[in-house]
Amino acid sequence: MDENNERRRERRLRYHWPVWFAEDFNEVLTQGQMVDICSGGAAFTCYEHENCPDPGQHITARFSVPRFGPEDSFDMAGFIRSGCVCRVDHVNSSLRRVAVQFAEPLPFKPGEQAGTEFDAQQRFKPLTI
Repeated sequence: MDENNERRRERRLRYHWPVWFAEDFNEVLTQGQMVDICSGGAAFTCYEHENCPDPGQHITARFSVPRFGPEDSFDMAGFIRSGCVCRVDHVNSSLRRVAVQFAEPLPFKPGEQAGTEFDAQQRFKPLTI
């Protein structure tokens, strides 16, 4: 990616971990897989079916984010966030990539707690589910 065209205000943390979402959190939750996250939003993949959200739709999601500590330690912090679907991209015939902007930001910047993108990728190799 050409970094000169980067419009993001914050580095994203890329990791693969389950995310559960629904339009109404009292309904049956649909599972997806986190792609990346920042304090203000996230992107995840899900299968194309009747529960895949549409752009402009409001959803609530439950997910965990790694929080790094000293000496390469980390804990998973759980969050529930409501937000608006900004974009839905077709990855292939059955998979969609959903981008959501949170109504309330996370209390930290997930992608800026690791020193570099390479450091985060090395730390998360064992976190891929």
